[in-house]
Amino acid sequence: MRRLAAIDAQNYWMSSVIPNDQFLLYGFSGVPTQLEDALRDVRQRARRCPELGLQIRDDHGLRYPVWEPREIGDDQFLVHDLGDPGFDDCLAAVAALADHQLDATRVTWRMHVFPRVRDIPTVTDMGTVIVVQVAHALADGGRSADLAGLMFGRPGEVRAVEVPRLVTARLPWRAAQAARWHRRLVRDEESDRVPRQADSRAALRSNAAPAGPVSLRTIVRSRDQLGGPTVTVAVLAAVSAALAEHLRELGDDPSDLGAEVPMAKAGPRMANNQFGNVGVGLYPMLDRDTRIGRIGQDLAQRRRRAQHPAMLAASRAYAATPAPLLRWGVTQFDSSQRSPTVTGNTVVSSVNRGPADLRFGATPVVMTAGYPALSPMMGLTHGVHGVGDTVALSVHAAESAVGDIDAYVARLERALTSR
Repeated sequence: MRRLAAIDAQNYWMSSVIPNDQFLLYGFSGVPTQLEDALRDVRQRARRCPELGLQIRDDHGLRYPVWEPREIGDDQFLVHDLGDPGFDDCLAAVAALADHQLDATRVTWRMHVFPRVRDIPTVTDMGTVIVVQVAHALADGGRSADLAGLMFGRPGEVRAVEVPRLVTARLPWRAAQAARWHRRLVRDEESDRVPRQADSRAALRSNAAPAGPVSLRTIVRSRDQLGGPTVTVAVLAAVSAALAEHLRELGDDPSDLGAEVPMAKAGPRMANNQFGNVGVGLYPMLDRDTRIGRIGQDLAQRRRRAQHPAMLAASRAYAATPAPLLRWGVTQFDSSQRSPTVTGNTVVSSVNRGPADLRFGATPVVMTAGYPALSPMMGLTHGVHGVGDTVALSVHAAESAVGDIDAYVARLERALTSR
């Protein structure tokens, strides 16, 4: 049995403090005539992927948890009878699923099926909504999309991540290497060879701890409707305009508004989770075209900085952390503590989930969405997810962070169509 990488173990241990399950939503056009047959096909595909037949064993406080095999069972497939549901009813049910996080020592993913759903975006008749709930220790956004794609018929495979053998004696050497490269990073910053770390920003209303009703909303557009050099940049520009207007009405000053954006790390995959969160300015005081340019520059600078050898050295040092030390560090986290500064005032997580080649039974996929988890310092998050030429912009918000979520979403829709 292979052990969990340090970052995957941290995600597993942190899940008991801050729930971090992922919820991947897929909308299909139509309803399979034989639902059980469609589910049987999904189950058979899942059984051909060893990465989907895992659970965590964590029975030794001095060692990292390990992955161990488990049979894919009926407990991983739930069909929800909501009566005569519309798409918004499904979103309300998905929001409620966040209260039922997975126990990764028993199951690392679960599929929720909502048949005969009305008003799925881009579907004129009844459709099917499927939500794949994934423990974050098992996969990050890109890897979880790959695993879901296999279950819905996409060819290929998702291979196990080869985690290097842990030799804690290497930690001092790796720490020394990381320190040496950090000194080089500082010199490169001073000579403008590499961008400096993004500045922190003042916490705003959107950073309020989640309280009150929590809601999900999804806006669907075709890629060519968004404009911008990339989908991510176009959406960030729209979030900038909408969120600044909304926060200003709530009494905040959004002039220094920023977003926290998950970004994949370069290099060979050494863990199920291989990404880092970066801060990006949103520049709401600028006109749209100038704002798009500045946001694109910020993202490019974050990528340049992430490719510096100091970042790889720091990751290698972290990966050699002894399990007891990392476990102790997680126990020191106090979710009640508030910070006056943050990396971003909202999260915008963007994942391309590939071509529209997925099927549930004979029904084709028409859209996909995702809802990044809230946290004690983040009461508003956004998901940007594409399949084929269709992009969904999703909002996950607590009342404490945005007040009237429908008023905010209306602003977001206007910002998406404003050119």
